[in-house]
Parts: sequence; C-alpha cells; structure tokens
Amino acid sequence: MKPEWIAADWGTSHLRVWAMEGSTPIDHAQSDMGMARVSKGGFEDALLALIEGWLGNAPVDVVACGMVGARQGWVEAPYAAVPTAPVKGVPIRAPATDSRIRAFVVPGLKQVSPPDVMRGEETQIAGFLDTHPNWDGVICLPGTHTKWVQVSANEVVSFRTFMTGELFDLLRGQSVLRHSVTEGWDEAAFAEAVEDTLSKPEQLAARLFSLRAADLLHGQDGSTARARLSGLLIGAELAASRPYWLGQQIAIIGAEGLSAAYAQALQPQGAFVEMADATTSTLAGLNKARNMTRETV
Repeated sequence: MKPEWIAADWGTSHLRVWAMEGSTPIDHAQSDMGMARVSKGGFEDALLALIEGWLGNAPVDVVACGMVGARQGWVEAPYAAVPTAPVKGVPIRAPATDSRIRAFVVPGLKQVSPPDVMRGEETQIAGFLDTHPNWDGVICLPGTHTKWVQVSANEVVSFRTFMTGELFDLLRGQSVLRHSVTEGWDEAAFAEAVEDTLSKPEQLAARLFSLRAADLLHGQDGSTARARLSGLLIGAELAASRPYWLGQQIAIIGAEGLSAAYAQALQPQGAFVEMADATTSTLAGLNKARNMTRETV
C-alpha cells in the first residue's frame, strides 16, 4: 500500500519516517543518518534509502521537521519570531531532484531576547495544541536540550532552552564521574538530589564532585550515582525555570522515561503535570504542516 504522504522527524543524530494515510501512520522506518552524518548534498539520498519501497510513479509529499532545516541541513528554513503560532505559513520547499517526491521542511522558532532557537519542538507543540484546543500553560520538552515553552491563545509566547541532557552525557562520559556512574536507577536518590539543587542551585558544582567522593569513600552504587547526577542537574534546571512552571498547568512532551523523571521532579512542588507522547505530537504537528503544503503546486 502506497502512502498518501510521508512524515519525517530529522534530527541531529537520527532520521525517523512514517508512511501516512491521512493522519494515521501505516508504516515506519528509521536510520542513524541524522543531520550531523549527512553531507550537504546527501539529504535526498539518505531519505530515499528509507522510503524507496513506499514510492510509486506519482509524486508524494514528504514533510519534515527538525535539524534538517538548519543552515547545515537540506534547506535552511528561516525561524519565525515569537510570539507566533508554533507552525505558521507554508513549509519551505527542499530542492529534491527525484520526481517521485516533493519535500518540505517546517521552519523553527526564534526568540530575540534572551536569544534562543528551536527546531523540531515547534512541530510537537503544534501537534499537542491541535489535540488540546484552548490549552494555555507551559510545555516542557525534555531531551538533550530541554525547552520550557509558555503557550497562550495557541501561540508560543516565550521559551528557554537548558542544556541539561547534554551536560548529563558529558559528565557521565567525559568527566571524572565516568568512573562512578553506571547504568540503573534509584528513585529515592533521584528525588533527594532534585530537592537538593532545587533549593540550593548554587551548590551544584560541589554536589557533583561529591558523587565521586561518595564512591571512593563509601562505595556508593553506580546506579545511585547515575540517579543523583540526573537529579542534581534537573533540580538546578527547575530552579532556573521556576518563573515558567510555578503555578502553571504543565504538559511534558518527550521520551517516556525522561518525561517520567521530570514529572517525578515536579509533582512534589505541587505542579499539575500531564504527559503527552512525543511521536503522537510530532505526527499531529507534521500533519498540520502538511495541510499547509496543499496551498502549493
């Protein structure tokens, strides 16, 4: 069965595609050919390697979001300035040469002051709002670079980005903590660490080294160290983002495990939190963007 159109989530490290019938996915494929691994002229080939079996003679629309629209991507999709609808206007046409596809890229969002940008998350926000009419509040999108986004009247009003996920990976893999942090999880240790830096964020650097010292002096389990490292970083992030989430309705859109960790961190603060599936939100947002491409030929 040939798809009506194709949805693509093209990030820095991965490419995920869905064969779509209306708003319903009928097949799925993915590769590690993210933007960082594709040469400037190689985006069409990387895409075709995944979707070749879905194509027929008639051209099919491919609608993509994410870093594929960056300056180093397939085509630079200019940022829309906030406040704005998360997906607004017709996506940018990519220079495909294969007659079987018409490729479009969703623009990202920018904030002039304080300076900030996003690519990909705007599509998830659009998808969430499409399935939650008249929703106002704050959306948290945890990941390598976590976003906190203020939403009102179906517009993104402002947002801030925190490099929490990247800091976790760097500290776990390239700092002295690599000798003490292993796999596994300890919920109690995570909750205690969140509360620690949420109340005293200025102590973060010292608390981080204490993870190594606790291993050397007390044989702290590596899974406990991992949970504490995550909790310390997320707690510091929550302290800095408090003006966004305090007293607000909060939606978390992200991978299940990471979203659950953020929910666990927020709930003791009296926050009302709901979680939304990232893939569902992405596909709903891409479907919204796809409907806009119908204005073109």
